[in-house]
Amino acid sequence: MAKSLRSKWKRKMKAEKRKKNAPKELARLKQALSLDKKGEAEMADLQDIATVVPAEKIKKQTDVEMAGEEEDDGKMDLDNKRNPKTLLDKSGQYPVWMNQRQIKKLKAQRVTKKTGKVKKKKGIAW
Repeated sequence: MAKSLRSKWKRKMKAEKRKKNAPKELARLKQALSLDKKGEAEMADLQDIATVVPAEKIKKQTDVEMAGEEEDDGKMDLDNKRNPKTLLDKSGQYPVWMNQRQIKKLKAQRVTKKTGKVKKKKGIAW
């Protein structure tokens, strides 16, 4: 795809814009990462570039998360209320990701197992 004249023009113009803005962006990054102020850049200048979070807060969050993981038994949080064969949950609903054709197929399988009769499909008979 992306071979039309319009997309080629848009890519060209984006490249021009990147070239034009590169020096300004580089200057802002250098200013943000400048270490001439004893490793402290002004927080007001950094906030418009990135989200500034104190290191202590991040360390506390990681400690809390690590403590929570140790209590876990290492299993993924799955939907255990769903029947693995029919994929129905306790209220008789199929998963959100399942399309109508798959639902129809599984439903037909359930009905044939229950009644023993194969339901005749609608369609053109040749």
